[in-house]
Amino acid sequence: MRKKVKRSLIVLCIGIMSTALLLSGCSGSGKTSGGGSAAESSGDDTKPITLSVFMDAPGQQPTADNKIYKLIKEKTGVSLNMEFLVGDLQQKLGVMIAGGDYPDLISGNDKLINAGAYIPLEDLIEKYAPNLKKHYAEVWNQMKDPKDGHIYVLPSYGVYTGSVHDTTYQGPGFYLQKDVLKEMGYPTPKTLEEYFDIIAKYKAKHPDMIGFETLNFDWRVFPLQNAPEHLSGHPNDGGVIVDNNKAQIFADKDIAKTYYKKLNEVNAQGLLDKEAFVQNYDQYLAKIASGRVIGMFDQHWNFQDAENSLISQGKIGSTYVGFPLMYPGAKEYYRDRGGLNLNRGFGISVKAKDPVRIIKFMDALMTEDWQKTLQWGIKGEDYEVKEDGTFYRTPEQRKNADNNTWKLANKADSFFGYMPKMQGSYSDGNATDPGTQPQEFYDSLKPYDQEILKAYNHKTWAEFFKEPGPNPVYFPAYTIILEDGSAAQLASTKLNDLSVKYLPKAIMASPSEFDSVWQDYVNQIHKLDIKAYEDRMNEQIQWRIKNWSSK
Repeated sequence: MRKKVKRSLIVLCIGIMSTALLLSGCSGSGKTSGGGSAAESSGDDTKPITLSVFMDAPGQQPTADNKIYKLIKEKTGVSLNMEFLVGDLQQKLGVMIAGGDYPDLISGNDKLINAGAYIPLEDLIEKYAPNLKKHYAEVWNQMKDPKDGHIYVLPSYGVYTGSVHDTTYQGPGFYLQKDVLKEMGYPTPKTLEEYFDIIAKYKAKHPDMIGFETLNFDWRVFPLQNAPEHLSGHPNDGGVIVDNNKAQIFADKDIAKTYYKKLNEVNAQGLLDKEAFVQNYDQYLAKIASGRVIGMFDQHWNFQDAENSLISQGKIGSTYVGFPLMYPGAKEYYRDRGGLNLNRGFGISVKAKDPVRIIKFMDALMTEDWQKTLQWGIKGEDYEVKEDGTFYRTPEQRKNADNNTWKLANKADSFFGYMPKMQGSYSDGNATDPGTQPQEFYDSLKPYDQEILKAYNHKTWAEFFKEPGPNPVYFPAYTIILEDGSAAQLASTKLNDLSVKYLPKAIMASPSEFDSVWQDYVNQIHKLDIKAYEDRMNEQIQWRIKNWSSK
């Protein structure tokens, strides 16, 4: 299961096969954004090379003349032959592993780590990548595989510098359309009952709308499975909840039964999408992008591209605001500080032709100048600089940044989403990206959004959620690796399979049959070796506390 791992994926155009980005050019000495010299690979490492890249989510190829990829080629000599996921991820990974046919760079995945698909990176970083070493210095021990002490994947999110500003919110929540909030008088639902009452009343007025949407497909099962942990006051630790540094599953607990019984009632009322449990991710996004979905529980990053489509269509009122619903007596824990997304990012495969060149390339892109180019764009084209050095964008530049077609020709979002990146602020005080630059964020809002925020007396979307305290040392538990073939891994897989099968069955049952279906589900869970799964999680939680705690 996933945390709030933000990814810039343009997923509404699906089925596009991999094509090479033939970005011709030679190295040069021009300037990147921010006025500094362009970052270059060490030595003479700018000769043309094409790297094959696989990313584990659907996406759309950038245009052949994309200016950022052309600049990357010009300054580093690197072209990227990018392949996006088409179809089922597990099937794709299985084919890769069975054939041992890996591209140069692969997005991080526990299954691939267990299969030995990546090379260790720590020695390469120590010898050839000073920028990466500096970037990861405070989390270096966290990045090491507890099994063998090697680093296989460069985390793409969760390393902060300078000041950190939360403006947008990409995490889990119960979302409602802004048009719904406006028409219903700007309510603030705090419980499941209040939330679904809003949906019921709005759908009664707009019967063509879909009341509540969810997803139960491939690895993206968290929209259906994760809500109980948040409702009960826990952060996103995946398939377990952790109290006093001790983990246990929650799938068979009352906190889960309460939620799914409510969904059973919601389904009986005709508020749940009848196709929810047979649709794939692309269909899920398409429904949200149609503007017909009133609400859903999800992590914002997971449906961000559908929102991007709505914005491009001018349907700002059909985008969403999240709310932290709670069970009575529970303490809110939806928003967190963005822990390191271990084993998610890029790893270099065992079939890579030139690992040294690749790590030098990744290191070159970790300079402030390149980070500004990748996050803000080109100075004078995509953003401006005030006399005091503050970055900002003009209305036209902001309009471009909201346009998916423009981004395909002017941004490197798909690749950058998986890359190591600076978060927080640069040495000159500017936020690392426009979305977290406080004044720029406010100025970039549509009047409609400003109206919504004003109604709730907020300045940012993050303010709808309680400000988080420090993350627990172990956090997040879902990044703990379960070794292939182990009793823990087998139990976890079977538990997920049971959830995928039984939760839709319980939700769609008649209300009088819910308890019996639920008990059957729980009985099946108790036949599994859940203790092996929980023991592995607890063993690793204690290991992290011991080895990751600051000394």
